[in-house]
Amino acid sequence: MVFIDDLCIGVTALANETTQGRGFRRARVITLHSRRLIHVPLRIPDFVNNIIQVGGSFNCEMSSRSRLTKMTESSANKLLNGDACNRTINEKKSSKNGFVKSHCLFQQPHKYRRTVEKNQNVTPSSSLYKKPFVESFEETPLLVAVLTYMGYGILTIFGYLRDFLRHWNIEKCHVAQEREEQKDFVPLYQDFENFYTRNLYMRIRDNWNRPICSVPGAKIDLVDRVSHNYNWTFEHTGKVVKDVINLGSYNYLGFAENTGACVDASIEVTQKYGVGVGSTRCEMGNMDIHEELEQLVARFLGVESAMTFGMGFATNSMNIPVLTGKGCLILSDELNHASLVLGVRLSGSTIRVFKHNNMQSLEKMLRDAIVHGQPRTHRPWKKILIVVEGIYSMEGSIVRLPEIIALKKRYKAYLYLDEAHSIGALGPNGRGVVDYFDLDSKDVDIMMGTFTKSFGASGGYIGGKKELIDYLRHHSHSALYATSMPPPVVQQIITSMKIIMGEDGTTLGADRIRQLSENTTYFRRKLHDMGFIIYGNDHSPVVPMMLYMPAKIGAFGREMLKRNIGTVVVGFPATPIIESRARFCLSALHTREMLDTALQAISEVGELLQLKYSRHQQPHPSLEWTSEDSQLQD
Repeated sequence: MVFIDDLCIGVTALANETTQGRGFRRARVITLHSRRLIHVPLRIPDFVNNIIQVGGSFNCEMSSRSRLTKMTESSANKLLNGDACNRTINEKKSSKNGFVKSHCLFQQPHKYRRTVEKNQNVTPSSSLYKKPFVESFEETPLLVAVLTYMGYGILTIFGYLRDFLRHWNIEKCHVAQEREEQKDFVPLYQDFENFYTRNLYMRIRDNWNRPICSVPGAKIDLVDRVSHNYNWTFEHTGKVVKDVINLGSYNYLGFAENTGACVDASIEVTQKYGVGVGSTRCEMGNMDIHEELEQLVARFLGVESAMTFGMGFATNSMNIPVLTGKGCLILSDELNHASLVLGVRLSGSTIRVFKHNNMQSLEKMLRDAIVHGQPRTHRPWKKILIVVEGIYSMEGSIVRLPEIIALKKRYKAYLYLDEAHSIGALGPNGRGVVDYFDLDSKDVDIMMGTFTKSFGASGGYIGGKKELIDYLRHHSHSALYATSMPPPVVQQIITSMKIIMGEDGTTLGADRIRQLSENTTYFRRKLHDMGFIIYGNDHSPVVPMMLYMPAKIGAFGREMLKRNIGTVVVGFPATPIIESRARFCLSALHTREMLDTALQAISEVGELLQLKYSRHQQPHPSLEWTSEDSQLQD
């Protein structure tokens, strides 16, 4: 142990630079003397590197004989740069993201591990969860994966063959092509995307963009259409397919309807205010009904203030760049929505992607961000923003919000929560994933959501502290340049939200929330018992059912429509190329008879197309881990 009078020396970096073959390494030492920081160059032999291990934060206490203490090594076993070390002086709390409080995160070695097989009913970090958290992501059978790859391989081979025939005018080419004089220009489409569109997507294009000629309720009417050139163009036959059970719309609480209190209120507002506004909020488009909506949203979410926008996609893509910028770090879930991806890219911040709902991956990135800081300069990040969704619309999974909030608090980061699919659809009071886990809304810095799902309207919102909302009002592009929300849409949101909150004097909102929960549990359990592989959380109204093979994407959608069931099938690029699926969205308006009819049709088509891949005798792989694997508890 080394003693130095009247100095507290902390080794903050060991540069991996050997000096002229002498086996020495350079280090920069910070000394505290008379309240001043003095940079002293030292030359440290290599053997000292085996003694001094640089780690997290530590306290420098002024005394007559201070010690050069030994620190434990970081999780990555790397020597840290000078500005990356986290320090606190005289037990004072440091800045937001750069430093950690007096205790050291690295004082004890932590091993990141995940057991291969676990009971999916085990709740991770039981002290953070008040009820079981069950999610299922059954592994793709090996034979199915091989056959799926073979199917795409065969389609690719035939695609190149057809491109060859089109090139020599043997087969008619319907795709748009660049003119001869533009051949030397930069191509408008990426080669593979264009190839995929004309040779794979066109074969099953009839499953999408189907015209609807009714209210998108529990049942819908579809316009019948045919194609005579393999889905390149369509013609309407003049017929209408009646009473198709709708398992594709995001009408979770059933407020997308043409009768009832919401419609009556919207008609009354239309007669008073008209349909359009014709201006932005900051000019002549700010009405009293807009302010009433924002106050109601803030009260519904339990936050200080809220702001509404006319488009849900723009709520993410246009506001995230306002909140972060250069020198900031965004940690984004790998399955975040395209609006979030666009927003973080436009922000100019450094982006790092963590594995879906994997707290080990997120915690490791947070630790590395705190320890190493910004690239090259190693200065502390200005902000660290964690971006997640409440319900992931392609996976049916629910965010592990209690663990993320615990990590956010520990590492002094900010949290951006997108509740587009969870608001109204989760929680005993319909207040989203925060209500579902019985958490405090104040623990989420930025609460975002949309009115397009549970409220049967359009637009989005952001809720949080008053200072945040006031800042967005003056800097958000969506607020400054976008036209205000139409008054009928605003009234639709106000009425439906008051029904959910029970302020209409009825129990209609509570009944619909309960009915949606019952439908979700029943539908998921029946599909699982039939032998289908379904993804997601047991309480998620988004139910993905795996199809895998490309030929079965189109076949499933067509066979279900023959049985008067409207479904949504999803494939690449919305999903990984071998994880094609059908996605069912449940509604409170679905009766038990409707669900049984749909389940019977799904079972018949599943037998026909051999879609029952699940292996019940084998445990379902899960992303869960026990509390011993996490560092969320001090």
